[in-house]
Amino acid sequence: MTAVFTALALTGCQQTVRTTEPPAGTLAYGSTVLVDDGTCPAGQIKQVTGGNNARGIARKNDCVARP
Repeated sequence: MTAVFTALALTGCQQTVRTTEPPAGTLAYGSTVLVDDGTCPAGQIKQVTGGNNARGIARKNDCVARP
């Protein structure tokens, strides 16, 4: 059981870098993904945060320091 907990904890710490944004409606509200599509300045990467269409909260894009 300890090994399973450790594996889950470590999985949550790592974030996969994608080359394209997820399609509309596929990113859960509040969850984030890193997207390396060349739209941010050197040394930064795009962080996309899921919105909620039902509440009128748009998806958010920010350029952040590369991990």
